[in-house]
Amino acid sequence: VDKSIEREKFINFIKSNLSKREFTVLSLRYGLNGGKNYAQREVACFLKISRSYISRIEKKAIEKLKEAVKKGQFYC
Repeated sequence: VDKSIEREKFINFIKSNLSKREFTVLSLRYGLNGGKNYAQREVACFLKISRSYISRIEKKAIEKLKEAVKKGQFYC
């Protein structure tokens, strides 16, 4: 139960700090919604954008999350 609550907090933290597109990319790449994780190539196919654009979105999203954690917006 605690693990489920922590997971929900983490997902809400991610959603609140990222754009919809960034959240979608990270969700597909890392299986955040309990689903399968996909390769950049597969995510690019799903979203009909280039693999390099997926890479840029992913990198930017992770940097945003790092900054939010540094600012103390998420506690483990």
